[in-house]
Amino acid sequence: MRDHLVNEARKAGERLHHFHGGLRLRHNKKISCTTPVEKVPLATRYFVPLLQQTGREAKALVSTGQKILKGDPIGSFAHLGSGYVHAPTSGIVTAIARHPNSHPSGEDGACIVIKPDGLDQWKPLQPIENWEQAEPGLLRQKIQESGIVGLGGAVFPTAYKVGEASLRGIHTLILNGSECEPYISCDEMLMREQPQSIILGARILQRAIGAERTIIAIEDQMGAVHASLSGAVEQSGATEIDIVQVTTIYPEGGEKQLVQVLTGLEIPSGGRPTDLGLLCQNVATATAVARAVVEDKPLIERIVTVTGNGVRRPRNLMAQLGTPIANLVDQCGGYTGDAARLILGGPMMGYALSSDSNPVIKAANCILVLTESDIQPPQPEMPCIRCGECARVCPSMLLPQQLDWSIRNDLWEEASDLGLADCIECGCCDFVCPSHIPLVDWFRFGKAELQLLAAEREQAEAARKRFEAREARLQRLELERKQRIAEKKRALGSANDKRKKIAAAVERARSGKGGGS
Repeated sequence: MRDHLVNEARKAGERLHHFHGGLRLRHNKKISCTTPVEKVPLATRYFVPLLQQTGREAKALVSTGQKILKGDPIGSFAHLGSGYVHAPTSGIVTAIARHPNSHPSGEDGACIVIKPDGLDQWKPLQPIENWEQAEPGLLRQKIQESGIVGLGGAVFPTAYKVGEASLRGIHTLILNGSECEPYISCDEMLMREQPQSIILGARILQRAIGAERTIIAIEDQMGAVHASLSGAVEQSGATEIDIVQVTTIYPEGGEKQLVQVLTGLEIPSGGRPTDLGLLCQNVATATAVARAVVEDKPLIERIVTVTGNGVRRPRNLMAQLGTPIANLVDQCGGYTGDAARLILGGPMMGYALSSDSNPVIKAANCILVLTESDIQPPQPEMPCIRCGECARVCPSMLLPQQLDWSIRNDLWEEASDLGLADCIECGCCDFVCPSHIPLVDWFRFGKAELQLLAAEREQAEAARKRFEAREARLQRLELERKQRIAEKKRALGSANDKRKKIAAAVERARSGKGGGS
């Protein structure tokens, strides 16, 4: 069955399909695409969070007072294939302290505070000279050492995905340039201005995983992007790379939705694109791979869209990780007088920040500044009227109203059976709900509860196994003790029997002597 699906997936891009649900939204991207990408000047302080990818915080590799160079590893991860956090510039580590770290939880996290020395001096660089002849394992190692994660927002370690893909028999690499959420245009500007680096990254990734071809998926509204990428493909001579324009509908940029659009195949619950012989990566991730391999430059900066009616000059900026968001807003002319809310990400899946002292992180694709008029006044939550609109627009084909009821009533097994883990938190259900029910908030809460319950089950299972192991060990020791006692008794019985036999023999001997005298 898998072989059949893999063969069907080889036809990816030959014709387009549709996924269930979705929304057609106003994109509001042009306001940030009128000027070229600008580089953000050096900050006076950098706050580099140690939580920069899926999973737990990294372990600091530096100490207060230590001098560092640009690109030096300053933190290391020990999970999901490991990885690193790197210094965004040269300078001195002034502190390792709790600081706002731009995390969805809103809680502070451990950050390495760096005071730049103004030299912006790189560490010694050792690029791979001839990547086309290099061993794929060496390319994967360089990706891992460079701290690259998925820059579409998930920040899952790229080295882990690439390493797994190399073992699964991948035939097609999909580069996701379908930037579907409103306002965000960082990938569009990257594809316009750096198409050669994307093509180079695609070719390197193909070699690293053994893929036969690459599809770069972009929205059908991106005419300038299509021309830019097509020219770069032609210039590179890479005949195995195709540019495919997909219909602009939110959230076609979701991994499972994009695979369905390109192949017509659904990835089942708990499945991955690698099950179909596919690997999905963001176009910005491909650029980071190219820089890591041919320049030995780790992921220390990214393009960030700074936009919204609450900022004076919306645009895209190349910002170093750890730069305070306030610096980016200042470079865009500052806030308007009616700026009211700061969001990291887009209006559908982003989350509010309490302060612009939060730093730029690897997941920071957009800084959205909204005004009072942009923000809908909070509406009172009403009972669900079972209209079914949420199910109609759900791209994961879930039943949001039923999931909401299950979560509110602590029916966790039912919520799990209904596919809560498959919710991509796109916000479509919230957008159309006439009762103003905060469905996504409940789904996030439900996922956290399921993770907690799973952790508790794991702990209980581990405790059960420890108890059973202890009981088995005690039973074994008791059995061994009884066996030793039994052996001693047998040995003692044998000794007594022997003594008795000797005594009897002696007695017989005595009796024989007495009878002969």
